[in-house]
Amino acid sequence: MDKKIKRYYKLKKQQKEIEQELSSLRSEILSLCADQKVAEQELGGYKVKIISQERKEFDDNKLYSVLPDPAVWRMLSKADPAKVASLIHLNIITDDTIKDTFTVKKVTLLQVDKI
Repeated sequence: MDKKIKRYYKLKKQQKEIEQELSSLRSEILSLCADQKVAEQELGGYKVKIISQERKEFDDNKLYSVLPDPAVWRMLSKADPAKVASLIHLNIITDDTIKDTFTVKKVTLLQVDKI
């Protein structure tokens, strides 16, 4: 048991270090691509692609106040964008109904593939 705990601790520490390095490298790569004004590039056998997305972040209280029935809220349990999209798709609620219940957050994804 002692060895497993020690190994777990060591791996968690490595994970934290790896995540910090990945974050730093990601920032540097995004910055370099922005400076060069490129969204896609091939370098040294790797393809780098920058993908911009917009994501909705719902305000639970605002969303709850516009839902037609409290039972619909129980279907969501919390404002999950995928679940809200499903309710729109099923015509339970409309885009117009929820238009003031969220903010749009711009997200930049970094994709690196080996060619």
